[in-house]
Amino acid sequence: MSDDKEKESGQPPAPESSEPAAGDSAANESSATVQPEGEPVPSEVTDASPKADGASTPAASSDAAPLIGEPEQGAGPAAADAAASGAAPPAAEATSPSGGASAADATAPSGEAPAVDPEREAKLKAAAEARAARAAAKAAAEGEAPAAGTAAPSGEAPAVDPEREAKLKAAAEARAARAAAKAAAEGGASAADAAAPSGEAPAVDPEKEAKVKAAAEARAARAAAKAAAEGEAAAPAEPKPPSPMQPQLDLAAELIRTAVSGDAIEEAYINELDGHRPTLIIRGEHLLATSQLLKTHAKLQMNYMRNLSGVDYETHLEVVYHLVSLQSGQEITVKVKTNREAASVPSVVPVWETANWNEREIYDLLGIDFPGHPDLRRIMMPDNWVGYPLRKDYEPLDLEV
Repeated sequence: MSDDKEKESGQPPAPESSEPAAGDSAANESSATVQPEGEPVPSEVTDASPKADGASTPAASSDAAPLIGEPEQGAGPAAADAAASGAAPPAAEATSPSGGASAADATAPSGEAPAVDPEREAKLKAAAEARAARAAAKAAAEGEAPAAGTAAPSGEAPAVDPEREAKLKAAAEARAARAAAKAAAEGGASAADAAAPSGEAPAVDPEKEAKVKAAAEARAARAAAKAAAEGEAAAPAEPKPPSPMQPQLDLAAELIRTAVSGDAIEEAYINELDGHRPTLIIRGEHLLATSQLLKTHAKLQMNYMRNLSGVDYETHLEVVYHLVSLQSGQEITVKVKTNREAASVPSVVPVWETANWNEREIYDLLGIDFPGHPDLRRIMMPDNWVGYPLRKDYEPLDLEV
């Protein structure tokens, strides 16, 4: 009736006390007596739930005893909570102050085993397997032996996780492959056997073996190429075949050294880039006598000067004479070096008159003096022009010219 009054008044019902009343404890104890399974226990239980019309009527006596692990009808809240605690997750056990058995054991009748909850056992087993898997993963990451055996619950065999076992095997094979590759790179023996897991043969990767073989072949090829290059460098180079113009150069050099002076020639060589042209570098003081010999000797007869030019090499200046024999068609090039500060080369106009204007042009643009020239003066630039335009250090005074 009190519930009907509370509903009529609109006030919420007062919260039930978590502790049973003293008068109810005896009733709870008497109702909690359990007979062997299958035998009914007569008991009168008062149904406190209100009916649809709001009236409270006593319920008929029960025909059978409640099942083990379920709270009896009419039992107080404490008994219901204690019976329900048997299906609580493992966290409920951890928060127990005493750390002992669950509340379901306390509420079980004397002389009977506590109720077994399959769902709770499954959860406990799953939690233990999860902890073992985490411990094994951590040990594998640190390179240690898996600690699944120690992490398993007491009295139970460690759980076997196929995925974890596959990962451990793959990690071991990867370590073996790295060790083998390192040993192959260092030229030593393969370390796959040492790195393989105990009791297992090392994994063979065809792609890895092909790469190792290719790397070894490449190193061998490089070593062979290097040895061949060093052998070629050490071996003396084969002499070049003599130039077809070498006899003409030897003849001219021998005549000059004999008729003019032994030190008249600074250098004699074949200019292969210019059609194997014989080339003589003559000292300036011997230029005039050498020119007379080249023009008048019967074996040479260089009676025509085809070209005369000057060159600025920055370190020195040079005059180049291109001579041709009109009788034999043979050609010889004569060069004379002079310094930049006081550039001077004897004039060859007395030998080849065609050198007149060429020497004047060289004098005008490069500033080389030709002692013995009959009319040495500028031929292109004004007489008052400052500097020599073809010199590489030339700086014009008038930028507009």
